Amino acid sequence: MTEFQETETIELKKSTSELKEAVLSIVAMLNKHQRGELWFGIRHDGTVAGQQVSDKTIRDVSKAIADHVEPRIYPVVEHVEIDGKVCLKVRVEGGEHPYYAYGRAYIRVGDEDRQLSAKELEKLILEKNRDRLRWDTEICAKATIDDIGPGKLKSFLKLSGLKFDTIPNSLEKLNLLKDGKVLNAAVLCFARKPEKFFPNARLRCAVFGTLDTTVTISMQDFYGDVFYLIKKAEEYILEHINIGMRLDGLFRVDVPEIDREAFREAIINAFCHRDYREYDSVNIAIFKDRVEIRSPGLLYGGLTIASIRKKMVSARRNELLAELFQRSHWIEKWGRGIKMILEREPTTEFEEIGTVQFVATFKRKSYEITKPGSVGENVGETTQKSSVKTTQKTTRKILELIAATPSISRTQLAIEIGITADGIKYHLDKLRKDGVIMRVGPDKGGYWEVVKAD
Repeated sequence: MTEFQETETIELKKSTSELKEAVLSIVAMLNKHQRGELWFGIRHDGTVAGQQVSDKTIRDVSKAIADHVEPRIYPVVEHVEIDGKVCLKVRVEGGEHPYYAYGRAYIRVGDEDRQLSAKELEKLILEKNRDRLRWDTEICAKATIDDIGPGKLKSFLKLSGLKFDTIPNSLEKLNLLKDGKVLNAAVLCFARKPEKFFPNARLRCAVFGTLDTTVTISMQDFYGDVFYLIKKAEEYILEHINIGMRLDGLFRVDVPEIDREAFREAIINAFCHRDYREYDSVNIAIFKDRVEIRSPGLLYGGLTIASIRKKMVSARRNELLAELFQRSHWIEKWGRGIKMILEREPTTEFEEIGTVQFVATFKRKSYEITKPGSVGENVGETTQKSSVKTTQKTTRKILELIAATPSISRTQLAIEIGITADGIKYHLDKLRKDGVIMRVGPDKGGYWEVVKAD
């Protein structure tokens, strides 16, 4: 007995009485996979029921598809005998998506047909034209060769094993010119001030004092070329997570609580594969229990969270930008990055949020060890520091400012140190609780006194 099962490319209908629904399924499969197979005479559970098939039946099916599917497709319709019963098989193919049935677009999700929203339809059209509409290969209309920083270009070429002669010739070698005009990728990587042309050439970083965004300890924005932003993102994380140590012979080696190569790879991926048409920036959020690296744009080219976790696959939204990263050895083989992250940090989580953001989340080992109810764990040769290095620096700076000017206000402290008012409040409350400082007199007109050295 032959068995059938509905999939993303196979739809089963009991009879041609479900012809309208069948047309919707054809469109949904074409929009998802550019092909599909439809059977009349087979129930949804896979049971072969048979279908009366005549020349008129075939004409009616062909006409319904021709009249109600746009753009026009040319199906192959044939009758097939299965287990002694006659069924009607319809095969369709087409690369002119999006396709519409009765004026509406549908997409195949599992074995169901779902109507596309306006946003999803826009995304489908962009994906279809992705080779022609790649952001990184578009000309930056407002930029000229004079906006390119020669020092940045020389450093990159040296790292890539290429020689510098002139800026135009060097950009030409890297395929970063079109008709003598600079491309977006050139501006993002080598312009003196990329943010002048792209406000989203930005990195936003924040440290939060809890498991959510209730208490902000530190917040900082960075602007610049993509290589500079990657470097600052890596430095920011290292400054705000715990650093332990191990001995390598007679030498001490710093050991971050999150593997440095793992989160660095996630940072590079965020900048290399993000959607630069989205206004948002790459965001680093450091919480007590985790570090999140947020990148505008979902996975590209039909990839899913499951596929990137299990297989070494890659689809590059910014092909030219990825080539530049590869030339300079910032990224290696396709699909290797996620595998490496999971090898070094197996608990890393990946998530797509809504239709606009991809998030890589790394758990902080210091929280796992000290969280309520934890019985601790053997951390081997790694010894966690009592506090992050930046917190110590901030505390010392607060104490120095208070010692110099006891009447200094929270607002003035925030300005001098360069963190938020919430961050200053967090540190002052902690210092008071620890008995390091005390407040003498009222909030207005009073002053701070250092009771003991921190």
